[in-house]
Amino acid sequence: MKEFEDKLKNYIAEHNVDAEHYVFTETCHSVEEAAAAANASPEYFIKSICMIKPDGGLVVAIVKGEDRASTSRVAKALGIDGIRTATPEEILIKTGYPCGGVPAFGYDAIFLIDPKVMEMERIFTGGGSEYSLVEISTQDMQKLNNGQIVKIRK
Repeated sequence: MKEFEDKLKNYIAEHNVDAEHYVFTETCHSVEEAAAAANASPEYFIKSICMIKPDGGLVVAIVKGEDRASTSRVAKALGIDGIRTATPEEILIKTGYPCGGVPAFGYDAIFLIDPKVMEMERIFTGGGSEYSLVEISTQDMQKLNNGQIVKIRK
């Protein structure tokens, strides 16, 4: 897992990103686990839901931790049919990070950000592994991923 954490740390350093990278002994796979590990309120956590377009392209739906991403809303926002949730294997191949540690930036994808995410000043996102997190401002996250703000939550 350290290789994925190091890869993200290097990305943050190379792109001069104002973010904090944390590594824990506890798993951060779920929002509840991540909030406990970081000793922070669950409301500050986001999820990066990876989806695959019919042409094989990657779409990342970014929603608050308590929300769920809607494949139909994502498809409608992109004007396509047939989008589906990515498998753990596809997530690793397409993002370069394992499921449960995927950050909201740092790889090639179409990023869609739910407006509720942008209401927060800072958020926690995947840190490259199930044992790490990144704390970053929502503005910096959006700059890095060039995300489109659109309602995608269920």
